[in-house]
Amino acid sequence: MQSPNETYLGLDLSTQKLKAVLLNANLENVAHAEVKFDSDLPEFRTTGGVNVGTAKNEFYVQPVMWIKALDMVLDRIVVQGADLSTVVALSGSAQQHGSLFWSRSGLETLRNLDADKFLHTQLDDSAFTVHRTPIWMDGTTGQQCVEMETAVGGRERMVELTGSRCYERFTGPQIRRIFQQRPDSYRNAERISLVSSFLASIFLGEVAPIDCSDGSGMNLLDVRTRDWSDECLAACAPGLRAKLGEPVPAATVIGSIGSFFVQRYNFNTGCRVVAFTGDNLSALAGMNVGKDWLALSLGTSDTVMMRLNAPSNLQDGHVMVHPTDDGFMGLLCFRNGSLVRDIFKRAEANNNWENFSELLDSTPRGNFGNLALHFVSKEILPPVKGSLRWNKNSSLASVELAKGVLKYSSPQTEIRALVEGQMLTRKTYATEMGFSFGENTKILATGGASANRSILQVVSDVFNAPVYTQKTTEAALIGAAYRAKYVLNVARAKEAPCGDGKGMVNAPGPYYDFIAGLLPHSVTRVCDPSKDSEEIYGAMEERYRAMVSYMMEQQD
Repeated sequence: MQSPNETYLGLDLSTQKLKAVLLNANLENVAHAEVKFDSDLPEFRTTGGVNVGTAKNEFYVQPVMWIKALDMVLDRIVVQGADLSTVVALSGSAQQHGSLFWSRSGLETLRNLDADKFLHTQLDDSAFTVHRTPIWMDGTTGQQCVEMETAVGGRERMVELTGSRCYERFTGPQIRRIFQQRPDSYRNAERISLVSSFLASIFLGEVAPIDCSDGSGMNLLDVRTRDWSDECLAACAPGLRAKLGEPVPAATVIGSIGSFFVQRYNFNTGCRVVAFTGDNLSALAGMNVGKDWLALSLGTSDTVMMRLNAPSNLQDGHVMVHPTDDGFMGLLCFRNGSLVRDIFKRAEANNNWENFSELLDSTPRGNFGNLALHFVSKEILPPVKGSLRWNKNSSLASVELAKGVLKYSSPQTEIRALVEGQMLTRKTYATEMGFSFGENTKILATGGASANRSILQVVSDVFNAPVYTQKTTEAALIGAAYRAKYVLNVARAKEAPCGDGKGMVNAPGPYYDFIAGLLPHSVTRVCDPSKDSEEIYGAMEERYRAMVSYMMEQQD
């Protein structure tokens, strides 16, 4: 039975910080703590939480830094008044793709942690065969990506199997590089963890399984069977299945908390550990994105996250196993987000967001046929660089007409052309990925630019759907605690004796309904689409595609 003072602990190991949050049974915040790697752990000499290697595009972290941060964040949350004996379940989120290579002695230490000592004095460099963990920013594995795609029969086959083409940051190519360049480090690694499962392992006191959702960011997991792909394993490195262990669904209780935490921090011996997962997946859980929802994060780069019924074969998107149901999660990344909006704010709006909004609001939907695409850095989707401005006369009818114009006559035209072009890009690729837009579609806007109502109105009009925002800024962190509560409830319902009457636990319904029921006011409806938006932007999608095809031709 659930007691009212039960709590749930969530952790998030992001690039720059390790954060912890304690939520009560109503999912209200009880305590919060964080450790910033650059300033709190200066001895590791990170900038933005990472170390820069000697090779071009090489980025790494020393795993001991993360372990020391865990010692610190737990001490800090206790100082904040957290009573960790009330924690009934915990889970976590971590930056995706990074890999940790456990040594035999490291696993021995992990299983026999001494509660009188700090974690970092026990799990030191000797616990790992690779002391510089490659992280998601690393771009040194171009050759390994080519080799792995070739070995499985080409890029299309890799996308079909794993949900993504080979990316330099993905774990499979990273493991292959270590196998090739440091064969002893690979051979002597007893087990290989992702950052998420590494953090879970410390709480368990033994190697935690990789979850299928974070495992989808490796180019090694078959997203349909939810098991390692033999073709991909063979393309990566020998004997890899044994080193990875069997993957589990993210919604799995993987064990009870290790004795170290019971003795040192007064955790209850019955506290369950729920599989940890990747930060993008945990953010999806924290935002509680249901099946008709599309999450649009408007940050330095813009990302679109959605639930899919089936994997798509879009080569530059990512399909991952959904963290809270049996479907899939689609993830699209666009480099030219706030980066470009900011350039136009400076150039056209006196470097002032209010001015930017006024200019945007002063132009009609459709912008009199003016539409612009600005890709300051090479975009992922579409894979082009450069700018193209069309006016109402521009078309593919002739080379001259296709070139468009060099500049518009007013700043307001420039700004609306930019924002509408960006949002048409987001919508077009979400459709291509398999998201079906309809009358039940809702958009959840997050990230820095989600504070700008004028931009959100364009989002609402282009997508022809209402836009909602959320108070929380730490979706991945709270998503970990939400998942801990939900998965524990599911486990308790299965364990409860049937027909007992008093002690029976009702099985919770789907994750989305369970969390929405506890947090009925977590989202606020901020914009509705205009009546004529489908009519205006439906026609503009055709022009948008024509502009992209012209830009693609110019690149070749």
